[in-house]
Amino acid sequence: GLSHSYKEGKGGVEKDKKLELYHLDQAAIGGHPYARYNLGRHEWKNGNAERAVKHWIIAATQGYDGSIKKLMDEFRSGIVSKDDLAAA
Repeated sequence: GLSHSYKEGKGGVEKDKKLELYHLDQAAIGGHPYARYNLGRHEWKNGNAERAVKHWIIAATQGYDGSIKKLMDEFRSGIVSKDDLAAA
């Protein structure tokens, strides 16, 4: 998608983090679970674990298995609560 093009600087566009995140956000709002998962990854990398978990829960409820796996991993490490896991 467009977010990947801006992330990699491919498809005739230059790398642009703001536009990458904008298009990820738009795709997530549009119901794309992989975009929602990637927003979670972005939040996680920036130290926003609570926001990351919220994105992953939404992506998991939309059927994205990668989010379920990530939530399980973080549950095992004590970061995700049992209630958060149940919400997914």
